[in-house]
Amino acid sequence: MAAELTISDVSLSFGGIRVLEKVTFSAAAGTIVGLVGPNGAGKTSLFNCISGHYAASDGSIRIDDVEVTGSRPASLARHGLARTFQHPALQLRETVLENVLLGAHTRLPGGAVEWSLHLPRTARAEKALRAEALTLLDRLGLGWAANTRADELSHGLHKGIELCRALLMRPKLLLLDEPAAGLPHAEVEQLIETVRRIRTDDDITIVIVEHNMGLISAITDHVVVLDHGRKLMEGTAAEAQSDPRVIEAYLGKDAADDAA
Repeated sequence: MAAELTISDVSLSFGGIRVLEKVTFSAAAGTIVGLVGPNGAGKTSLFNCISGHYAASDGSIRIDDVEVTGSRPASLARHGLARTFQHPALQLRETVLENVLLGAHTRLPGGAVEWSLHLPRTARAEKALRAEALTLLDRLGLGWAANTRADELSHGLHKGIELCRALLMRPKLLLLDEPAAGLPHAEVEQLIETVRRIRTDDDITIVIVEHNMGLISAITDHVVVLDHGRKLMEGTAAEAQSDPRVIEAYLGKDAADDAA
């Protein structure tokens, strides 16, 4: 079941430099929310706070009714959060299937030690997870590459592998960090359809950081615009693209005056 994400007054500082300043928004269960803004706006820093890679200096992060502020990534995975990265972190000398199975670490019975001993119940679990991973690869059009080494495949396919790995965690909340970066137009169109299917078929809440406004317009229910670590506005993608404050943040004051 999809989870609700609630961000309340989240701030982040590094050595006295304020990177995020009291950012507040929510993603209702089952929605797709876009997190957009110019370079340096704080989008990835906020993602890192949500996913446990940074500890917020102030504020609150909740998944459903659970306070998860300051939780580590492994703990957040158990609360149903999965994340992809702008630059996929794959084991390039391993096969696609082996890379996807890395997403199953939170679902291993008995933990990593018991898993390494290849006991009967872990063998059964491993067989089931392999079958599920292969099904996911087929769903995303990657079944043909299951036994291919990751370093033999393109950047776009690496992103698909990482998405499969995240989905194998059976998340309730999925963070996508610039999934369209570096993809040609045809693959972006395919990504749009994939994200739509995931939201519907898997009942997942999705928060997406992305510079491709065509993708954002096509799939999001609403967007949150950041600039210099602060929330600039929140609304639909169309409202954001016509908002003079957003135009100024991206293109400068003259462009905003022309649009007004």
